[in-house]
Amino acid sequence: MSWIDRVRKALPFKDKRDTPDNLWTSCPSCKEMLFTKEYEDNQSVCPRCDHHGRIGADARFAHLLDEGFTILETPKVKEDPLKFKDSKKYPERLKAARAANPHPDALTNAAGTIDGHKVVLGVQDFAFMGGSMGMAVGSTFVAGIDRAIKDKCGYVICTAAGGARMQEGILSLMQMPKATVAISRLRRAGLPYIVVLTDPTTGGVTASYAMLGDVHIAEPGCLIGFAGQRVIQDTIREKLPEGFQRAEYLHEHGMVDMVVHRRELKATLASLLDYLTAAKAA
Repeated sequence: MSWIDRVRKALPFKDKRDTPDNLWTSCPSCKEMLFTKEYEDNQSVCPRCDHHGRIGADARFAHLLDEGFTILETPKVKEDPLKFKDSKKYPERLKAARAANPHPDALTNAAGTIDGHKVVLGVQDFAFMGGSMGMAVGSTFVAGIDRAIKDKCGYVICTAAGGARMQEGILSLMQMPKATVAISRLRRAGLPYIVVLTDPTTGGVTASYAMLGDVHIAEPGCLIGFAGQRVIQDTIREKLPEGFQRAEYLHEHGMVDMVVHRRELKATLASLLDYLTAAKAA
């Protein structure tokens, strides 16, 4: 036995401690390595470059609503109405998405308060099949509007979607007019409808309820559009401006009312709800 083996055997080595796999997070924008806890404590905003990361429904509810909010039940709809199959059957895709996410579909509602102002808050989660809009999303949106009318409060939605859900075909597209009619009922009741556009908001969601708000707020740097930039460039055969379809560009050109940092979003929503509901009370 060599001397180094003798020394090694004599030393009381302890087993190496396991290091969590999610200890570090790489910022999608600046690629800086961040402590995951520091990143999450900062509401998933990079402390180095201020990039706003994508977050799920539960994190949104925790950031925006006061304690004591209630998650509302997602309406049941007929699944796989077209018996759609691509490389996988649609029910298999739904099963996988539900196993990886805490809620049964891409849109979830909660009833609660924002700085004491009663509200129904809907949040689309891009992690659930790209936040795509199918019958479940349409029905959940209408259910949120109905609850807001019943509670005589505003409806706020945080949008994040790649558009309509292709596995539901024309039935997914029918959610666009369905949502539009629900918004008109909310307006007739004199209640505010506020849209928070987050990254990304595209396709049929942008073409319907995402751009029908009384006020449109966007998070910094988020992608907002209908068709993709490459598709538009190929169609019009012109190079698009720098930052096209980003929140700041749309704000500059009047498509968005304000661009608000995530840490200021709750206070901004509270001010808007206070102003809009005060006008109703007056």
